Amino acid sequence: MHTLNRILQAGKLVPALEQALHARYSVHRLADEPDPAAFLVEHGAQFDAVVTSAAIGLPAQHLAALPSVKVISSFGVGLDKVPVEEAKARGIAVGYTPDVLNDCVADTAFALLLDVARRTAEADRFVRAGQWARLGSNSFGLGRKVSGARMGVVGLGRIGQTIARRGLGFDMEVRYHTRRPVAGVPWAHEPSLTALATWCDFLVVITSGGPSTRHLINEEVLNALGPRGFLINVARGTVVDEAALIRALQDGRIAGAGLDVFESEPQVPDALTGMDNVVLLPHIASATHETRQAMGQRVMDNLDAFERTGQLISAAY
Repeated sequence: MHTLNRILQAGKLVPALEQALHARYSVHRLADEPDPAAFLVEHGAQFDAVVTSAAIGLPAQHLAALPSVKVISSFGVGLDKVPVEEAKARGIAVGYTPDVLNDCVADTAFALLLDVARRTAEADRFVRAGQWARLGSNSFGLGRKVSGARMGVVGLGRIGQTIARRGLGFDMEVRYHTRRPVAGVPWAHEPSLTALATWCDFLVVITSGGPSTRHLINEEVLNALGPRGFLINVARGTVVDEAALIRALQDGRIAGAGLDVFESEPQVPDALTGMDNVVLLPHIASATHETRQAMGQRVMDNLDAFERTGQLISAAY
């Protein structure tokens, strides 16, 4: 048994999860403190668990000020803002919420892909502005056919495989790039990212974030994607060199982009907001009632399992 006496809530969470946490545990919101670092220096030893999210994370210096913490439970799958290696070295369990959001992230990837290819959001703006009525039939122009196209997937974890399966429903040929081939999947592995970009019509990015993948999608990859290719990013904003992407779009070196994530969220460069061949979402890939409820439940289930068994349902390592 690992009784959790006091939990530190690192930042704002979805209301249902906050209510569940506060109903079951003694919880303190770090965001309520005017000086969080000073608070942790004085009171950090009180806490034996941390609940955070992929968006908020937990700075390494905050973890260092929490000597009694035994478990971190994070809402989301991204761990690039959580000091996992430091936690592992201290024997701290780290939980997160994989699997329950696979379908919604894959759906969003395809929503972006369909939207930017068939120009649906752009067409909506065209109609609302009265352009169709003013200019007449056939005035909007043509989009790009999706069915039967080639899709390259960068990263083939749980969500990447779900996206790849969505492609089969559109009769797409699918290949993927990872550092090593993934066993037991039906899609062809492409060892070279630039070769994958050259081959595909749609390059969908769903790899993990962090230093090892920073600017993985760079100018060379974008040039390989080419003037008829589209980039879709539902991973982390840091995976794409945003400045290089803007230049490629401005120069017509790629056809368009669908983006759910950005390098400096929630800031989005004006250059992107001014382009009609770019679809922009406010990091909402998993944002459905059903999935957010399931994610919150997994956070609670991880804490419950740790208290009962010392193990997590979904462990980061």
